[in-house]
Amino acid sequence: MQFTKWQGLGNDFILIDGFKTTIHDYTQAAIAMCDRHFGIGADGLVTIFPSKIADFEMQIINSDGSEAAMCGNATRCVARYLYENGFTDKTVISLETKAGLIRPELIFDGSRIISVRVDMGEPRLEQCHIPMTGDSEKHCINQPLTVQNQQYFITAVSMGNPHCVIFVDDVQAIDLSDIGPLLENHSCFPDKANIEFAQIIDENTIKMRVWERGAGITLACGTGSCATLVASVLNHKTKRQATLQLAGGELFIEWASNNHLYMTGPAKEVFRGTWL
Repeated sequence: MQFTKWQGLGNDFILIDGFKTTIHDYTQAAIAMCDRHFGIGADGLVTIFPSKIADFEMQIINSDGSEAAMCGNATRCVARYLYENGFTDKTVISLETKAGLIRPELIFDGSRIISVRVDMGEPRLEQCHIPMTGDSEKHCINQPLTVQNQQYFITAVSMGNPHCVIFVDDVQAIDLSDIGPLLENHSCFPDKANIEFAQIIDENTIKMRVWERGAGITLACGTGSCATLVASVLNHKTKRQATLQLAGGELFIEWASNNHLYMTGPAKEVFRGTWL
């Protein structure tokens, strides 16, 4: 089976051409292929299919075998892959995902692609859409949550997948490998959640670390960056556009007047190969 390995700010993915390749068990394939010791190594397995409602369909399976509804970094990688490999000559591409239609746009400097800008859609704040337990129409903004006798103040945002954002003075001081899975699996999140710890640098800059649902610590998270900007605006900490400083690099996020989130960042191919 032919594959290509891509990364967006170190958030890495194995891309499969679903037009030519059939995988009978995507869960087991993702677990095996994403293993960093015995496999190719990646945060997720992404397969591209034909779509009846968009230019293409994108399926994302996390490294633990669970399916992700959406992934911003994977979207950028897929868009550039499709264009550079002759699947389309469009520079604005529609992708069908479990979270709805996503539209990445290739940004050029002359003939060279320098970044990908993605319309990530609108954030959802109602607890029923996160989802969270409790009052379905209520918003969770700066609400206390106690884990192992430690109180955190959380803001919950859905970007097609659930996010829990926590503001702290120093993100590097957080033991993410310890608290991440406890928050991800907290009973208030029936479908689990992605966990973002955010540090405000100034009104246009946020430093963030992420524990991704189904993948653990990753170097970047596109939907998490969008959710973090939304949370920072709702908590009156930044303006509606900001640079997100992540372990793998920077993303520029804008919460526009049409209520859509726009994410701009890089996507790069790492290598190609054959899975035996």
